[in-house]
Amino acid sequence: MELNENARIDTSQVEDRRGGGGGGGGLGIPIPIGGGRGGIVGIVIAVLVALVGGGFGLNAMTGGEQGDNTALEQRCEAPDALEQLDCRNSLYVNSIQAYWRTALPEAFGEQYRPTRTVFFDQAVSTACGQADSGVGPFYCPADSLVYIDLSFYEVLATQLGATGEFAQPYVLAHEYGHHVQNLLGTNEQVRRQQQRDPGNANDLSVRLELQADCFAGAWAKNATGTADDRGQKIFTSITEQDIAEAIDTAEAIGDDAISRRADRPVNPEEFTHGSSADRKRWFSRGYETGTPASCDTFSGAI
Repeated sequence: MELNENARIDTSQVEDRRGGGGGGGGLGIPIPIGGGRGGIVGIVIAVLVALVGGGFGLNAMTGGEQGDNTALEQRCEAPDALEQLDCRNSLYVNSIQAYWRTALPEAFGEQYRPTRTVFFDQAVSTACGQADSGVGPFYCPADSLVYIDLSFYEVLATQLGATGEFAQPYVLAHEYGHHVQNLLGTNEQVRRQQQRDPGNANDLSVRLELQADCFAGAWAKNATGTADDRGQKIFTSITEQDIAEAIDTAEAIGDDAISRRADRPVNPEEFTHGSSADRKRWFSRGYETGTPASCDTFSGAI
């Protein structure tokens, strides 16, 4: 994977709520691994809650704090911007949103509405309620924002074994897949169906997550065609090794893999995000077809 050094990093697509305005993508508190809500199993539970309107308080609008992008803007205009974790991730966001501006109307006949990614450390206030770093990256449908403590990537690499750099844009592309679902009304449809049929709630959650994986794969296939607001390509290359890294990440965060790492029994009936094999298969489907129109995870068997 190579980013274009001439591409302009549009930091208006992110919001920096880290203490002191950031600091080159510094690390927040460690995310613990193990049992309980604060552990890696807790990440799965908390992200699911945010997606379908559970314990984060989907209707409890908190207003949230305002970010200050001044330091981030200055860093991302410097010659060494692509060496900064937060600047690289800002450029990944630029690419993902550039893709969806074209792909959403082409695939679904809907206009894309851009949103922001919030960088935070330790804790953050959202329209879905309070969250801390232990929940991992998540999308809040109530305010249409993506949230991430960039320290999650260290956990992903050192504790979950997803060491490749392309794991980072994959994670963001997955969360923006949830934003697309929100724009299409899929999130709301799933929430209502879960209320009507609570016994099928986990299966519906898995299908929602796998579709986001598939959407991420479709972006990855087309990422080298995305450009900044001046027409400069954002990625100059994405290799098969990069795609393998994304697939490795999808497998590493499958429900069965997470359960094993937490020394818990693997119970498919409790899955909320999909097995490693399912996540790999649906990301690969999006990548191989190159179109989000192929990502119908709600028809037939997974």
